[in-house]
Amino acid sequence: MDQNWIDSFREKLDQHYTWPALYVFKFIVPTGKEEEVKQLFPFHSSVEKLSKRGNYKSVTVEMVMQSGDAVLDIYIQAAKIEGIVAL
Repeated sequence: MDQNWIDSFREKLDQHYTWPALYVFKFIVPTGKEEEVKQLFPFHSSVEKLSKRGNYKSVTVEMVMQSGDAVLDIYIQAAKIEGIVAL
């Protein structure tokens, strides 16, 4: 991930949230990769939705995050999953 993007996103998170705060993560991954996403959130349940053609799944997780840096840590880990799109 580009450091400029990380810095900009951290700034936006801190402007819009008062930490700790409930944060919604939403990812789209190729079918079969959803377990990799769910491993990022071992103690939280997720909502999954299969795409119309069945090639992709959206995975949504809500969790209380302690800081913008904690949110960024999740996105940095998620970026290692092949084919992932973060919304």
